[in-house]
Amino acid sequence: MPTPRKSAERSTPAKRSPAKKTSARASSNGQSESAGTSRPRASAPRKSLRAIAVGAAAELSELIGQIPEGIVGVEKTDDGWRVQLEVVESRRIPETTDIMAIYEVDVDPDGAVTGYRRLQRYVRGRTEE
Repeated sequence: MPTPRKSAERSTPAKRSPAKKTSARASSNGQSESAGTSRPRASAPRKSLRAIAVGAAAELSELIGQIPEGIVGVEKTDDGWRVQLEVVESRRIPETTDIMAIYEVDVDPDGAVTGYRRLQRYVRGRTEE
């Protein structure tokens, strides 16, 4: 049997989050469905291309101890993403003689780095022909 509440006790109202407004429409069979059901919902929000590339750059920086100068390319693969990053491996004076490298970083669909490799090294001032 529940204990009766004393008059001196006050209950504090619980904080409520604002209610979400949803619209519903009737389908051809008479049942209502949400307005946004034309696409199946993903279980987790997808990461943006920028978030994938920046995350790959940050993790590569931790792995090799150099800060990437730029994102050279991003490509969707069957297993996730492939990000190419340009890194200064050796700073020199003048800067046009810096030793540069292109690294390729493999990233799974969730944004976790699964592997990396150095593709090439070159002097900053030289162009490819």
